[in-house]
This record gives sequence, structure tokens and C-alpha cells, in this order.
Amino acid sequence: MSTTTETGVLAARFEETFGAAADGVWQAPGRVNLIGEHTDYNEGFVLPFAIDKTAKVALRVRSDSKVRMLSTFGGHGVVEADLADSEPGSGEGWSRYPLGVAWALKERGITVPGFDLLLDSDVPSGAGLSSSHAIECAVISALNELTGAGLSAEELVLATQRAENVFVGAPTGIMDQSASLRGAKGHAVFLDCRDQHVELVPFDAEASGLVLLVIDTKVSHSHADGGYASRRASCELGAEILGVKALRDVGVERLEEASGLLDETTLRRVRHVVTENDRVLQTVEVLASAGPAAIGALLDASHVSMRDDFEISCPELDLAVDTSRANGAIGARMTGGGFGGSAIALTPVGQEHQVRDAVVRSFAEAGFTAPDIFTVTPAAGALRLA
Repeated sequence: MSTTTETGVLAARFEETFGAAADGVWQAPGRVNLIGEHTDYNEGFVLPFAIDKTAKVALRVRSDSKVRMLSTFGGHGVVEADLADSEPGSGEGWSRYPLGVAWALKERGITVPGFDLLLDSDVPSGAGLSSSHAIECAVISALNELTGAGLSAEELVLATQRAENVFVGAPTGIMDQSASLRGAKGHAVFLDCRDQHVELVPFDAEASGLVLLVIDTKVSHSHADGGYASRRASCELGAEILGVKALRDVGVERLEEASGLLDETTLRRVRHVVTENDRVLQTVEVLASAGPAAIGALLDASHVSMRDDFEISCPELDLAVDTSRANGAIGARMTGGGFGGSAIALTPVGQEHQVRDAVVRSFAEAGFTAPDIFTVTPAAGALRLA
């Protein structure tokens, strides 16, 4: 089904559900992080890209403060809320994300009316591909336009981060929404998380005879749990002891000094962030000079660091990565916040089926739930469809 057809179907269903036409349809993509994990909230560097899986919202503003929301996924029915009563911690499930960005806009002094909303998303939930930020970015793009707020992409990024951190209660950085709002077809988004400076870096795997496979392990994760928060706390402790504003300011050359100042766990957390920042910078350089086929070793090293130093992998992710590498992938790593979710495997086109079959077989032999495996390509960021 074409995007135009999908948009028309969504708009028609909205009118059928809510009894009036939508003011428009907006979409925002999920993202894959090519490299640079847990560096964003340390004011470091990341290299994600928007993917060709999106959240679409048909939305109509109301004359009161009521909110009615429905998702095409599942039979949960219309969720109702009132923006006048909306506060951090309120809402359940996916409804927290539209309510959160409305709250964040109101906090900025923007008058946000109630709205009716119909969501349709093909970004896998809990897979580490930022399905929640795709919803937030689609909704905030719609509200930014319909309220006449006129916020810049950088301001929208900070508003969605505020929604995540305070309203939803997930201590995330700015990477996911930056990729979703500022992505471009055929490019990765090289983001400096300290000042939001973005450079679009060409990333055309297909032209290099490669595909980027996403292996969704089906191990669901949540950024609002304690594992993510404890890693962030360790990073903040490490920065404080080392006397810097953020771990972004610690170079690889200071790790030996850090080993004499930090406890073993904090040192490992710091070492991951410091070396991961360095790997992002190296990856950008290698992509420019030699192309995607030359970044495999950096992807592999990133996974080892996340597995051993940051300790955010899991048996399913490790098996996906190891099996992919053993069957032809030139580089593989877990992607996203960790504790489940997805791995990526940069694979020669001719080895794709071998990698897919081997991973499925290895999961079955280990007694794991069958993974979902698909390809992604860099796509456009958030936009209005109709």
C-alpha cells in the first residue's frame, strides 16, 4: 500500500471514529542508532538515522481541553483525558506520549487545545527503535503547526525530551527525537548532544553492496526502568569525581588516570562512554573516506563495550550479534538503550539470507522466542502527509 493510500485510509478512519475530518495527517519515523549508545545524556556524540518505519497521526484540534485518542493497533478503544488535569505521571501506555508533549508545550507557555487523535504505527514497540519518540515527534509536529507555535526543530527536540524525562519519567537524552525530527533520506545524523549541532553524513549501504539488518529479539525493554537510570547515575558520578561537566569532556587518554579514582563499576561505565564517543568520531571519518564497508570493526567494538563495560546486553542480543558475525555480517552490535530490543548487522547483500537463516536457527536451538528480522534504510524525518 502506498503512503498516499495509507494516509487516505487513516484520514477516513479518523472521520468515521470521531465524526469530523482531521485537520491533517503527520508522520515521524523510528530510528536506528548506527553507533553511539548512552553518549547522548553525557553531552557526547551519536550517529543515528531515521528509518522507513513510522508513526502516523491524524489529528484535529478541539474547542475544549478534552483529548480523545485511538490506536489502530489492538482493541483498547478510545482513550479519553483532559489537558486541564494532565500532569507528570498521568496517562497509561502509549497515551502518555501525546499527553506528554502537549504538557511540555503548555509548560513553554503555548496554548494547547484539546484534540482528537488516531495513531497508526509500524515501528515495532519495545524493539529499541524508538517507537515512543516516533509517536511524540508526530504529535508535536502536528501541534506545533496547528497551534501556530512555530518552534524550531531544536526546540521541539528539547520539548520532547522534557516530556520523556518529566512527564513519562524516562531519563533519556536527545538522540532519538533528533533523528526522528531532523533525519534525511540516505543520511545518518551526526549529532553533537551538547549544542545540538547536526551534520548529515551520507550512509548508502545499498550502493556499497550491503544491507543493514535489524534483528528484533522480542525481548521488550523500557527506558523508564531502573537499569537505564542506574547507568545514567553512574555516568554522572564519574563526571563529578573526574571534575568535568559531562563525560563528553573526558578523552581516552584520561582513562588510566580514572582507573585510580573510580570504583570498578563506575570505571567500566565511564570507559564505555569515553570509548564510544571516540568510536562515533572514527565512524564519521571512515564513512567519509572509505564508506560503509569499512566500519564493521567499530560496530563490533561498540557491542563488546556495551556487553562488558556498560552491561546492557542480554543473551538474545549477544547471540544475534555473534551469529550474524559468524555467518557473513561485516559488523554487528546491539542498538538502543539495551536490556533487550534489537541488534543490527551490516551484511553483504549476498550473505543476507545466510545471516537471517542462521540467526533464526540459533534462536530456536537456544529456546528463545523467534526474532523478527528486517532491513532498514535511512529515511526522511518528521513531516506532514496531508
